[in-house]
Amino acid sequence: MTHQPAPQAALDDDRAQPVTLRHVLFFGAHPDDETVMLGGTLAMLKQHHVHTHVVCATDGRGGEHGGLPEASTPEALARVRQDELRCAADALGLDSLTLLGYEDPVVGPGETLYGFDADDETLVRQVLDRIRAVGAEVVLSHGSDGEYGHPAHVQVHRAVRQAVERHAPHVVFYGVSALVPGIEDRLWNRDDPAHLLLDITPWIERKHAAMLCHRTQHPLFLRRRKLTSVRQAIRTVESFHRFWPPLAPGEIPDDPFVRVLLAAGAVRGPA
Repeated sequence: MTHQPAPQAALDDDRAQPVTLRHVLFFGAHPDDETVMLGGTLAMLKQHHVHTHVVCATDGRGGEHGGLPEASTPEALARVRQDELRCAADALGLDSLTLLGYEDPVVGPGETLYGFDADDETLVRQVLDRIRAVGAEVVLSHGSDGEYGHPAHVQVHRAVRQAVERHAPHVVFYGVSALVPGIEDRLWNRDDPAHLLLDITPWIERKHAAMLCHRTQHPLFLRRRKLTSVRQAIRTVESFHRFWPPLAPGEIPDDPFVRVLLAAGAVRGPA
């Protein structure tokens, strides 16, 4: 499940420029990140004939078990959550799913969250390995604040950013859950104003189906926002902030990802 580090020689810069958007890769920390934060966008991209790929860094054993008897131990929960992720991948029509299998730390006292045990350089190499393996022109990942400050999300964001900036500068990198003024959401990255906002209502059924797959997390989906159904928990606005290539002050992003999203009905954000 875990990819071996790429040889050092494989870390030379890639310089070829993409012509059209064919492959988008999301690199997430936990099972369900792909669905909660951008499930609608992944479904939209698939409908627009863009190949979609997801990498999940951890096995999810540190999350909630949802009261499921088959997830009563950390090891069992890891198996269940990875099966849930495979179910969600099918619901979203992903072209590939890669599970790196890092052990997800258990939440500490007072809901203290932790990063996972990974060598930084190895993680950067694994990001680069998947970018090259799928031929990704665009990489999506967590925002700079880790959404609600999750250390594992920040850890993945930094690894993706280093992989792209140092070794694959032709790749476009966007963070998810970018701040949208006027819409309150605990997942927004407050330091990442949105460049693009997509109303995913046309693809809500696929996102709903993927959320239903993550059964262990249903109590969490509902409890955080005091809801009564998984459908109510669906975030219908998905937003993105471009980190790479960097934008000059006042510059409006224009790249293959922007063009596909605008064609799908996205609007530009205040950033």
